[in-house]
Amino acid sequence: MKIRNINQLRNIGIAAHIDAGKTTLTERILYYTGKIHKLGETHNGVSQMDTKEMEKAKGITISAAVTQVNWNWDEATYTFNIIDTPGHVDFTIEVERALRVLDGMIALFDAVAGVEPQSETVWRQANRYKVPRIAFINKMDRMGADFAKVVADIKNKLNAIPLPLQIPVGQEDSFRGIVDLLKMKAIIWNEEIFEEQEIPKKMIAEAQIARRNLLEVLAEVNEDFLEKYLEESVEIHIEDIYKAIRIATINMNVIPVLCGTAYKNKGVQPLMDAVAAFLPAPNDTEIINGVHSITKAEFILPTTVDAPFTALAFKIAFDKQHRKMAFIRIYSGMLKVGESIKLTRIGQKQRIGHLYQIHAEKQQSVKIAQAGDIVAIVGVKDIRTGDTLTALDIDMALETLFVPEPVISIALEAKQSSDLDKLGIALGKLAEEDPTFKIKVDNETGQTLIQGMGELHLEYLINRIQGDFKVPCVVGQPMVSYREALGTTVRHRERLKKFTGGPGLFAEIEVEIGPVDSIFLESDMFKKGETRLQFVNEIVGGVIPKEYISSVEKGFRLAMETGIRAGYPLEHLKVRLIDGKTHVNESKALAFELVAKDTFKEASPLAMPQLLEPIMSVEVTTPDDYIGSIIGDLNRRRAIIKGQTVEQGQVVLKADAPLAEMFGYIAQLRALSAGRANYTMTFNHYGVVPDKVAEKITQKGIYT
Repeated sequence: MKIRNINQLRNIGIAAHIDAGKTTLTERILYYTGKIHKLGETHNGVSQMDTKEMEKAKGITISAAVTQVNWNWDEATYTFNIIDTPGHVDFTIEVERALRVLDGMIALFDAVAGVEPQSETVWRQANRYKVPRIAFINKMDRMGADFAKVVADIKNKLNAIPLPLQIPVGQEDSFRGIVDLLKMKAIIWNEEIFEEQEIPKKMIAEAQIARRNLLEVLAEVNEDFLEKYLEESVEIHIEDIYKAIRIATINMNVIPVLCGTAYKNKGVQPLMDAVAAFLPAPNDTEIINGVHSITKAEFILPTTVDAPFTALAFKIAFDKQHRKMAFIRIYSGMLKVGESIKLTRIGQKQRIGHLYQIHAEKQQSVKIAQAGDIVAIVGVKDIRTGDTLTALDIDMALETLFVPEPVISIALEAKQSSDLDKLGIALGKLAEEDPTFKIKVDNETGQTLIQGMGELHLEYLINRIQGDFKVPCVVGQPMVSYREALGTTVRHRERLKKFTGGPGLFAEIEVEIGPVDSIFLESDMFKKGETRLQFVNEIVGGVIPKEYISSVEKGFRLAMETGIRAGYPLEHLKVRLIDGKTHVNESKALAFELVAKDTFKEASPLAMPQLLEPIMSVEVTTPDDYIGSIIGDLNRRRAIIKGQTVEQGQVVLKADAPLAEMFGYIAQLRALSAGRANYTMTFNHYGVVPDKVAEKITQKGIYT
């Protein structure tokens, strides 16, 4: 791998709602960049990027796939590292980890459906990591395609400023090209061949209005461009427009919007030009921020090849030879095969055995990689998703990635006792690959429970266990992963006193425990899953030494993992440490950790403990004939109807529903609608379980 110009590197992802056409678009990009010479279609199960058996069978993307292509634009060759992400909410971690390491994103929208539920989820994920993006409105050839409606959706539903750079020439089955509002030329496709033409006469007025709107939006977000726009004597060159769009895109002030139909090979080449022109290079962020791995002080490095090596591991996978591969994004410096680096989390020196450039499942061995590159490494034994890798003389930790908690579980056991070890190995490897996959042993039944993000996620994991690892299993019914919370605040004083035989233990604390503040729920730390405990230290005068305060906090953090109501982890907890006492000889850190656990155990039953359940946002699309039956069925499932609209002759119904009531919903929905309705479901929040239902859960174990 030769040292390339970092300005001509783009790390991008393609993300959208399921069935918007992400993998089809990726296939076209591979084709037009010469990476492949024959198109593979998702619906035929032969796409380049969907390589797993379940992906081929269902025609969906499950695991984010990485590839690299080259594209010529403006007399320069650009290298694109592309990650094709899943659209199904069950595999949201694949989107999460991709966005953590990408510099830009193509947000794909269906020209008929517009902004769909998972589109909003992906958008929020991109906002979390401040990823600039451009929008591509796909499937312009479909019946009901409406470019203007989707642009309005982006503005209204995503709270963004769309900046159309094109308008379509025709829609639905008459779609044949676009008008480029920057060059003021039409681009018309005939199969795979396109040519630049004059704008059709009947579209000139529309194009002029659209271009004027484009310039006005740029003037609103860019002061330098505003001056040129207002100065009549100054000619605005196309280079000025390109520069202003690039700055506004990187600063996330606007979302450039393009359109086409990837399946019919229209609009892909201008989209690639826009990626090169407007999305950021790795060094458009001049510095990378981390923290010192020990002192936690801010640590800053330049995004250059000459800086010390730093990288983030964002994905773990096992290849066909069962070797553990770590996909890494290099943020600064260079990495060579055979050299040693430091794994920050454990402070250990590790040697890089192999370095690969990846195209889906294919591996190309390389000797060197540089700042901005996305590559795979082999030979780092203890590496996990989210780990920071650095040069040996650097103590720096990069921000890790947000991992959502699983909401569903299922009991699993090997059919034959002789396969127990093989099952353990399989579960361990899958847990390394997928941070949202958790393994838990039920203390009462001794059953192994696997936890995931939804029914499809668990189905995929079980297929991997039985197919890839050849372990036949007995599988139970899906179960909800509940949470607990305290409903009110109580004050409690607790003493731990053990002086009998050997070293003694003494600790005394007075606390208030109860629900967290609303401001804590809105904090980045809670939203990113970094902490569920709001700990407020109000100790004055040193009645509890500082070195014991962290032990109190640790004790409550550990106690939260087992709630009082039904033994489920607490979703959140506020603790105010008000007072306490120590003993001159017998107070130790362990004593204060233990007294915190005892305090939680004694005080929680007095604080109105509540059972919480995952509440899902459900969106049903159905012909009007069936809406009454569907609403009635949702009401029986304890759903709360949020509203309904009519779009493209279909009723779109939105509701919030408990996950526990939605297992197998698709079969019932098809029965109620003669197979004509569809739905999507995404996690929204944890809500309080009604008392009568909670009693059944805790006493009879209906859902557990």
